[in-house]
Amino acid sequence: MAELPSADLRGTSPDRVRDALRDGDPLPGGRGFAGRLADPPDRDGPVLVRDVLGRQPLFAEREAIGGDSAAATDRAPTDPDAWSFDRAALDDPERVPAGSVASASGVDRVWTLPVGPPAEPEAAQAAVDAAVDDALGGLADESGGPDGPGRLAVAFSGGVDSGLVAAGAPDAPCYVAGFEGCHDVAAAREAAAAMDRELRVVEITHEELLRAVRAVAGVTGRRNPMDLAIAVPLYLAAEAAAADGVDRLAVGQGADELFGGYSKVVEPATDDRVDADTVRGARTETVRTLPAQLERDVLALRAAGVEPVAPLLDDRVVSAALALPGELLASDGERKVALRRAAAGRVPESVRTADKKAVQYGTYVSRELDRLARRAGFKRRMDDHVGRYLEDLLPGD
Repeated sequence: MAELPSADLRGTSPDRVRDALRDGDPLPGGRGFAGRLADPPDRDGPVLVRDVLGRQPLFAEREAIGGDSAAATDRAPTDPDAWSFDRAALDDPERVPAGSVASASGVDRVWTLPVGPPAEPEAAQAAVDAAVDDALGGLADESGGPDGPGRLAVAFSGGVDSGLVAAGAPDAPCYVAGFEGCHDVAAAREAAAAMDRELRVVEITHEELLRAVRAVAGVTGRRNPMDLAIAVPLYLAAEAAAADGVDRLAVGQGADELFGGYSKVVEPATDDRVDADTVRGARTETVRTLPAQLERDVLALRAAGVEPVAPLLDDRVVSAALALPGELLASDGERKVALRRAAAGRVPESVRTADKKAVQYGTYVSRELDRLARRAGFKRRMDDHVGRYLEDLLPGD
């Protein structure tokens, strides 16, 4: 029988983390991990660990982990009251950096993402195909059935990422949240019809938007318009799923970053949003944003009452994606080339080739936050008018 995660460690078993530390392996299998490891190899005492992509959030008191405080302290980050998976459980939380080990002696970066030359296109595509097959293959088994505990649902926006995830869990209901008339709801309806899937539409109102903004800001500590506009639709979809008895929500997170889904990756040499001048280099920059993004999304989903399941962030998929040549990331205006090819035969052609809007725009959440800000007197001529509105709306620190 496979060893299960301990109460102090989420995502994988202590043995797998010990092996990853011993071998220096940044992608040891699974979908990430974080927590307290009681008996790490070659160390004198317990440590906190967090995987290389930060797929599991982990926090420690700032004074225990160092932070920006100059005050001396004898407190260790592994003390029972000095760390948590939930930032709200701590007085002054500081995130444990992705890929790091934290102990009484400090914080050490021990894992970094593998960097190497690209694989040959044919072999690279075959590796992605196999990795996606493996990652999605066991997803249906995780649902626990339509009525029992462990029920799984899918966050569904009609694009190739969520379409692939939904294809891996054919009996799971699908959920989408957005304002009336928005792109994501329309796309999800079309894709669900093409895939013959049950879809629940969660219609966002201004009242629900403001309630969710406060909730998400409270659990994530994020107060800026971009983070809140991204997390709020996910939170509301997850909340509706939890109310229907779902306790795990499968998501397509990571696909855009790993597979070249952003427009800035297509022509990086002429795009001032990235420093790199190659497609692979620009993709690497987007991958490095994942720890901060995933922390936000995981905390929001857990606050809504579900545990996220992210099969496209499986180590096998990550490893295959990192080896892709630029032409299989973005080419001739097409993005996520390798992932779309892997989706052939799994999802309808209309879903495989669907053009996806960023969630904050596709759901109209950014548009409606702007509208509420202007109604409250924060006009567009003001610098960061939505950000100022949110600071006025949200309680102080």
